[in-house]
Amino acid sequence: MQDDAAVSEFRVEKYRAEAILALSNGRTVAGCFFVASGSARHAGRERVGDLLNSEAGFFPFEIGAGDEVETVLFHRAHIVMVVLSENEARRDPGYSIAPPRAVSLLLSSGERVIGDVRVYRPEGRDRLSDWACHGERFRYVETSEATIIVNFDHVLEAREGRR
Repeated sequence: MQDDAAVSEFRVEKYRAEAILALSNGRTVAGCFFVASGSARHAGRERVGDLLNSEAGFFPFEIGAGDEVETVLFHRAHIVMVVLSENEARRDPGYSIAPPRAVSLLLSSGERVIGDVRVYRPEGRDRLSDWACHGERFRYVETSEATIIVNFDHVLEAREGRR
């Protein structure tokens, strides 16, 4: 039998973050991400966006309900977007001072996402085109219904405004 102290010495406390994944094959999957209680990138708990941008390849995602719960590995490259259960974008450092830009994004799935993005760039370089050319692979879009994380590799077109 293993000693509990030895088992938990390197254990990282995780929380479940509910979300819906939209995959490149058109399928949607509801479940939970496992996010860490702390982040090396900012104060507070790790965000789903942090987890998705942290590395390439697969990530664990819990699906199912009741006794039928299982953890499945999904490949980041095939995630078109993630619909979050909370607005974690507001926890981004500098959120309150980054100017919002209304945007309409056409995704590889054919879906159009209309909402606001925050542009974290110096004044004068905070246009939508600056946002489109600089930033991480997975980016937040705040819509009237939810906060979404979009995989920028699946964005075919970005337009300023709400069209």
